[in-house]
Amino acid sequence: MRSLREILSDAQNRGVAVGHFNVSDLTMLQAVPAAARELSVPVLVGASEGERAFLGTRQIAALVRALREQYDCEISLNADHTHSLAKAEEAVIAGFDSVVFDLSALPFEANAQQTKQAVEALKSRNPSLLVEGEIGDIGSGSEIHDRAPELARGLTTPEEARQFVEFTRVDVLAPAVGNMHGMLASMVGGSARKRLDIDRIRQIKAATGSFLTLHGASGTDSMDLCRAIGAGINIIHINTELRVTWRRALEDSLSAQAREVVPYKILPQVVESLKQVVRARLELFNQPQSAAPSELAS
Repeated sequence: MRSLREILSDAQNRGVAVGHFNVSDLTMLQAVPAAARELSVPVLVGASEGERAFLGTRQIAALVRALREQYDCEISLNADHTHSLAKAEEAVIAGFDSVVFDLSALPFEANAQQTKQAVEALKSRNPSLLVEGEIGDIGSGSEIHDRAPELARGLTTPEEARQFVEFTRVDVLAPAVGNMHGMLASMVGGSARKRLDIDRIRQIKAATGSFLTLHGASGTDSMDLCRAIGAGINIIHINTELRVTWRRALEDSLSAQAREVVPYKILPQVVESLKQVVRARLELFNQPQSAAPSELAS
């Protein structure tokens, strides 16, 4: 399997993005690679601190390794939204390919200083590890929110992005460009969509030249996602959409089999519903878009 850096470089050169899907249980972990295998595209499996606490950090790493070996497919594993060096090191030791070291809630200077220290410490353990930093405000919680947080004042500027990347030496940057963790109820119903600041993405890409991640992409306008890829986004995170699908599919399966108590008879419908959501997003992300300017492709 290619390294994650090679996968991202190839995706950038081809004007596509790598889909990143968070998993909270085995149904999700079955569905995500299955969709990627059907399309023959790389995929990123993500697990936040809370998801790792539930699944087990070493356990999910072992399961992903087993899937790679069985199906000979490119599944990379990301330690999503990690807020301490100890938890980040735990993921690296377990064999994760990348770590999102997220101190975006801190003031810019403190975030930059501690992220720089984390990059140095984590790469001393695994030089091929990709470390991602985050700046700006995209809210918190991959949940259903009653109202949107006020994010306009927390958008990332190109100059902040340049300073952060140059100082910390992160491999990947997660900026705030109109994206938001979680979804509004109106987004779940389909009557509203998130919209992105495409020009800001393009300017941040030009200022940093680094790989860029779009967090909180669930519920985002599909054309905006395509434009974002063309402007320089390399990784797109989907979580809440899967959680909503998981619950709906589980409720439907339980309702249809009211007397059934065997998990392996109830859960296949959930896996199939999740797989269809992942497949649709991967198809969108892997439609070649207008490439970033050639000088950024290095």
